[in-house]
Amino acid sequence: MYNNYGNPPGMQMPPIGQMPSAGQMPSANPQPGQFGNPFYGASSGLIKTGLGAYGEKFLGSSSEFMQSNINRYFSNPQYYFHVNDQYVRNKLKVILFPFLHRGHWTRISEPVGGRLSYKPPIYDINAPDLYIPFMAFGSFIILAGFTLGFMGKFTPEAINLHFSRGLIGWALQIVILKGLLYSMGGGEVPLLDLVAYGGYLFAGLSLAIVSRLLWAYSYYVLMPWMSLCMGVFLVRTMKRVLFTEMRSSERHSTRQHYFLLFLAIAQFPLFFWLGNIGA
Repeated sequence: MYNNYGNPPGMQMPPIGQMPSAGQMPSANPQPGQFGNPFYGASSGLIKTGLGAYGEKFLGSSSEFMQSNINRYFSNPQYYFHVNDQYVRNKLKVILFPFLHRGHWTRISEPVGGRLSYKPPIYDINAPDLYIPFMAFGSFIILAGFTLGFMGKFTPEAINLHFSRGLIGWALQIVILKGLLYSMGGGEVPLLDLVAYGGYLFAGLSLAIVSRLLWAYSYYVLMPWMSLCMGVFLVRTMKRVLFTEMRSSERHSTRQHYFLLFLAIAQFPLFFWLGNIGA
């Protein structure tokens, strides 16, 4: 039989004050969770492991890509300042008097970390450096100021003009060298190498300006000579880059000679434009 609450005998009902409300009643259809779903923990662990492995692989490949491109186009800036007094003297002789250079023009290579690398300038006279270009560029600006002073035309605006002109001339030299290499199917030479080769022109340009300060007429003799020497230096250097460092194809040899000739001829107007101080 049933009691007054409609329950069978023996079943105790809680007091009325302790009856659970409708919101506290257990649900007839419990929501699935980590205890109701046997694959919950396994699937979560697999997703985390997969995402972690993919992230490490993506970051690792991106880091290797960026590092390879930085080394490919910019190299290590400290490499270009590893010089000494002996290197500077010998390098200036090669730049200013390339006809007297009896040694080879090939850079000295060495294996480093399983890959081929080149020795720094302190150990290789044919290695490019940035010490001489920056010092020569500073000397060019100072000598331009002296020349303007002797001519009675010294003003801050005039110095600023020659500073800007020097940077533009340097950039034009780099563009010419880059265009030459690109036309030959290359272009993988580090950018700082081209910056160094392009900046060597200020060494000969500074010497020509010094001669102008000492004797005005010597300028018109020394300027063409420095232009010729710079053209010979760049032609021999670019031939080494094309045929040795880049392993360029021989079927473009005729076209290469024409481009190298253009590189040598381009030094004359560039030198005279930069050396035209006070005009």
